[in-house]
Amino acid sequence: MILNDLLANIKTTQILGSTDIDITGIQFDSRKVGEGNLFVAQDGTTVDGHNFITDCVAKGAKAVLLSKKEFLPSQPDGVTYILTNDADEALGQMASKWFGEPSKKLTLVGVTGTNGKTTIATLLYKLTRALGHKAGLLSTVVNYVDDQSVPATHTTPDALELNALLAKMVAAGCSHAFMEVSSHSIAQRRIAGLDFDGALFTNLTRDHIDYHKTFDNYRDTKKRLFDDLKPTAFAVTNKDDKNGLVMTQNCKAAVYTYSTRAMADYRAQILEEGFDGMLLQLDGQEVFVPLVGRFNVSNLLCIYGAAINLGFDKMEVLRVLSTLTPVNGRFETIRSPKGWTAIIDYAHTPDAVDNVIQTINEIRKGKLFTVVGCGGNRDKGKRPMMAQIAKHGSDQLILTSDNPRDEEPDDILRDMAAGLTDEELRSTLIISDRESAIKTACTLAQANDVILVAGKGHEDYQIIKGVKHHFDDHEIVRKCI
Repeated sequence: MILNDLLANIKTTQILGSTDIDITGIQFDSRKVGEGNLFVAQDGTTVDGHNFITDCVAKGAKAVLLSKKEFLPSQPDGVTYILTNDADEALGQMASKWFGEPSKKLTLVGVTGTNGKTTIATLLYKLTRALGHKAGLLSTVVNYVDDQSVPATHTTPDALELNALLAKMVAAGCSHAFMEVSSHSIAQRRIAGLDFDGALFTNLTRDHIDYHKTFDNYRDTKKRLFDDLKPTAFAVTNKDDKNGLVMTQNCKAAVYTYSTRAMADYRAQILEEGFDGMLLQLDGQEVFVPLVGRFNVSNLLCIYGAAINLGFDKMEVLRVLSTLTPVNGRFETIRSPKGWTAIIDYAHTPDAVDNVIQTINEIRKGKLFTVVGCGGNRDKGKRPMMAQIAKHGSDQLILTSDNPRDEEPDDILRDMAAGLTDEELRSTLIISDRESAIKTACTLAQANDVILVAGKGHEDYQIIKGVKHHFDDHEIVRKCI
C-alpha cells in the first residue's frame, strides 16, 4: 500500500521524506520488522519503541511513525519519518486501513464493563449463529471466525491482530462480529479506527487499578467507547449499576437500558431458580434458561437488548436463549456422585466473588466451601477485600494461589489474610498449593454441599516465577471425583 494512503486519516505534525512510497507491511514489534515495512514506535508500558528505530531502519524499514521529536534524524537518508502526537491512535487507524476497513463490512458490537463481558459476547455470538447468521467472536477465552476457533492471548488483541481477525471474518462471509472491549484496549487505542454499530455496558467495579491508578480513570476509559459511537449506532446499558447512565452521557447513539430492579427498556425477574437454571419473566414472557444467578439475569437482559436492536425476532431470540449453556469457566457446575456440587468460576474481583457467593447461597441446601486466591503483579488493594467477602459468605474458606506470577505466593496470601480478624483466621485454611487446596475442599464436602473454585475459570495454566505451567481447575475437581 502507498504510504500516503495509509496516512489519510492520521494527524501528523511533521514529515521528513517522501510519502509516495510503497509499504510492504506495518509492525510495532521491532523483532518482526522486514524489508519495506512501516515501523510504529510506541511508548509502551514497559518498553519504549523509539529506542529500536535505528535497528528497524537497519532491517529495511522504509518508514517510521513516532511521537517523540527528539528521535527524528537530521538526515532521513531515504527513510520517511512521520511525527504524530498519538502513535497508538495512528496504529489503530492504519491497521484498519491496511486490512481494508473490515469493521465497516460487519455489524460490529463491543461489550465493556468489569464482569460479564465474556458471557455476553460469547452468547451473542452463539445466538446469532443459531438464528442462521455467520458471525465472529473476539473474547478472553477463544476467538472465532464463524465456526473456526482461533486461540486468544488477550481480552482484546493488538490493533494489527484485531483487524486481521475481522478481515478473516469478512472473507468467511460473516455478517456480525461480537468483541470484548477491555479498558486496556481503549486506553492504548487498539480499537482506534473500528466502526462500532453497537456498544454494551455490563457493570463497573474495582479492577485494573494497578494500570489506571484511580477508579475515575478506569471509569472514564470505559466511557470513551460510548463517547465515540456514531449517531446510527445503539448503546445498551445497565441501569442497575450506578455508572450505567454515566457511560451514555454525551453518547450520540440511541440509548437503551436494562434492569432487574427498576423501570427500563428491558426487564426481567427470577420466578424459580436451581443449579440447573432459572425460570424468568423476561420482557413479558416466561422463559427457562440453563444459567444461574441474578448477575446472569443482567447478562441475559443485555444480550436480549442487543439482539432486539440488531433486528432479530423477539420470540426467536427467547427460544434460542432457552438453549444457551454457560461459557467455559463461568458458573460451571460439576456434580459429584457423593452428592456435592463444584462450581468453577472466573470471579477474580471483589464484586464478582460476592455475586457468585450470593447466588450459591440463595440455592444451596448444605455448606459452602470457597477456594479462592489473587493474582500476582496485580492490584494489591483488592486482596483483603476478596478474602473478607469470601469469608463472610462461606461456611469454610480456603485461601490459595491463583497466578502468583513474579510474586511469592505466601506474600499474596498474607495480603489476603490481612482482611480477616484473628478469630476469622483461626477458622480459615491457608493452603498455598492450589491443587492441594481444591482436593482438601473435595475431601471435606458432604452430600448437598457446594464447592466454589474461584478466580481462574477457563484458564488452563498457572504462572509461577515467569514460567507457565499446565493447571486446570476442572481437571483437579474431576480427578477428585
